[in-house]
Amino acid sequence: MPGLYERMKAREYLDFYGRLYGLSEASRRERADTLMARLGMTRTMEQRIGTYSKGMKQKLAIVRAMLHDPLVLLLDEPTSAMDPHSARLVRDGIAALRHERRAIVVCTHNLTEAEALADRIAIIRQGRIIALGTSTELKRRMLGAPLMELRLAHAVDGLTRDLGEVVQVEGVGEDWVRYRTASPRDSNPRLLRWLAERGQDVVTLSPVPQSLEEVYLRVVEDGEGELVYE
Repeated sequence: MPGLYERMKAREYLDFYGRLYGLSEASRRERADTLMARLGMTRTMEQRIGTYSKGMKQKLAIVRAMLHDPLVLLLDEPTSAMDPHSARLVRDGIAALRHERRAIVVCTHNLTEAEALADRIAIIRQGRIIALGTSTELKRRMLGAPLMELRLAHAVDGLTRDLGEVVQVEGVGEDWVRYRTASPRDSNPRLLRWLAERGQDVVTLSPVPQSLEEVYLRVVEDGEGELVYE
């Protein structure tokens, strides 16, 4: 037999918690309707929770936690053990709340998820913060300047030696060159002009993706060390 929670409709469930939070009837209804709509759950308001998917239940839990409009929202592994579709529903729900004037703290081992959601990231080891900053800041500090890849319409040949005068070359292939630059906004246009003046046809120029996982591994491998933030 399903428990009371499974038999309750979403509106009944949220109204119950709204009462516990001391909200008036009007406030309970207004907050529940607004938050459910924001997370794309309006049509399920009169649906029994037992019929919800795991992702929908997680979104409902977020709505419940937001009913009394807290200044701080703590979420522990919000997409753990979910299928990709359910996880996306929950991430979209969290993203819909992130622009309000409140702090949202997400604890997760999913580094791709952390990078997609977080304004600032803290890496914790043995109960101690060992790295703190935005994804871009952490990548720059731990992995170096942005890595770019230039692909030409022909073989690179002896172009590499001359390119070293413009950028810091990191790797070379038959028709591609990878280089680092501390200021892509300045160096990339200069490099493209330099190539055009020499009649070199460029196919693509794009950043080489650097993941938060690489940052995490570098930070952890460095041992205790000093706190990585400014």
